[in-house]
Amino acid sequence: MRRIDPWSVLKFSLAVSGVLLIVFVVATTALYVVLWSMGVFDDVNSTIKTFTAGDSTSGASFSISPQLVIGGAAVIGLINVVLFSALATIGSFIYNVCADLVGGIEITLAERD
Repeated sequence: MRRIDPWSVLKFSLAVSGVLLIVFVVATTALYVVLWSMGVFDDVNSTIKTFTAGDSTSGASFSISPQLVIGGAAVIGLINVVLFSALATIGSFIYNVCADLVGGIEITLAERD
């Protein structure tokens, strides 16, 4: 292979990372639902309230909610989409420069008998 088109790499990496974003958010939601049904977050929230009950400086108390967990997963996933696509595109530019210097990768295709 002599050259990899960076535009094709960008489109492909955006498609793959978009699918991985959806998978990540769905998996996080499923894990949250399982842990919520087991009562884990009720225990964690009550422990947090116990530790922050004496703190009069904080107006609002912190608690783990579905919006916080799923929203956080979506934000982290979006950051991963941007980073994965950018790194893949930069990698294609680096490959093209290296392929110009050494001639690329030789691939031999053979038919099965």
